[in-house]
Amino acid sequence: MGYLGVLVAAVAAYAFGAVWYMILAKPWIRAAGIETDSSGKPLNASNPVPYIVAFGSAVLVAGMMRHIFVLSGIDTVDKGLVSGLGIGLFLASPWLLTCYSFGGRPFRLTLIDGGYATIGSAIIGVVLTLF
Repeated sequence: MGYLGVLVAAVAAYAFGAVWYMILAKPWIRAAGIETDSSGKPLNASNPVPYIVAFGSAVLVAGMMRHIFVLSGIDTVDKGLVSGLGIGLFLASPWLLTCYSFGGRPFRLTLIDGGYATIGSAIIGVVLTLF
């Protein structure tokens, strides 16, 4: 469960996020208030920075989850799944809810982004326990 596991877990969560946001692109764009071009694509779709930040963030989350898992003795797939779900649902998503509530963002945005944080963390948890 070393560096390779962290990297593979980050790639898996990042890939899931790509699918998640492709499926939920239209509702996410509306809920987030993203400006679009005439074809409906976000104006910054060709900007690589958000994609780089997203992958870097996935690496940071996977690295910290690995640290927590090692210290806590989380070493089976079922423990990784439950722990990852818990981290996403009970740590990451409430922070999003708090920030979005104060920011006056739509609850739908919290559901979309919180769903990604929860399922992405579960994926990281499973992948980490495979290494």
